Amino acid sequence: MENQRVVVVVEDAAAARAALQWAVGNFIRGGDSITLLHVCPPARSRRKRRRLRLVGFQLALAFKDLCNGIAEAKVEIVVTEGELGETVVATVNQLGATTLVVGLHDKSFLYRAPSPYTRVRSLGCRVLAVRQHVTARDGFLNAELTQIETISLHIPPPKIPFPMFTFPLGVIWRRSKRRK
Repeated sequence: MENQRVVVVVEDAAAARAALQWAVGNFIRGGDSITLLHVCPPARSRRKRRRLRLVGFQLALAFKDLCNGIAEAKVEIVVTEGELGETVVATVNQLGATTLVVGLHDKSFLYRAPSPYTRVRSLGCRVLAVRQHVTARDGFLNAELTQIETISLHIPPPKIPFPMFTFPLGVIWRRSKRRK
């Protein structure tokens, strides 16, 4: 089997941790290379930018501890700055990843696209989106996997809105004024 290049989006959300735990337990094999990608929001001041990168790197190190159970897996950390969706797509395409693992939550970058599949279509790899359920029993991770197929997506053409002109009945049935 060919080794995979898996990119995992690192966010400060429980769903992101659940996605990595699911991928480590069910998807990633020994010999695969894992890239933990954290994207910091852009900042103007140098001090704030440095602090955000440090926090992102510490978060990625915490995620790296979850990957220790995989033998012979190469784990690298990438911390970059930019808008989350565009930066993830650009980095995944630049690295030549075979799979992107994302934790789905309410503020996920996949939901913030102008069209739901705009960013996903521009990816050249498979996307595995994992949503964590609240009910975890006996220490087991209860997660739901959604594989987003990027090849066979069909997006219907946008609907053209037709303007509706309403005529008030008073304009159509106007009575003429009587002359005196």
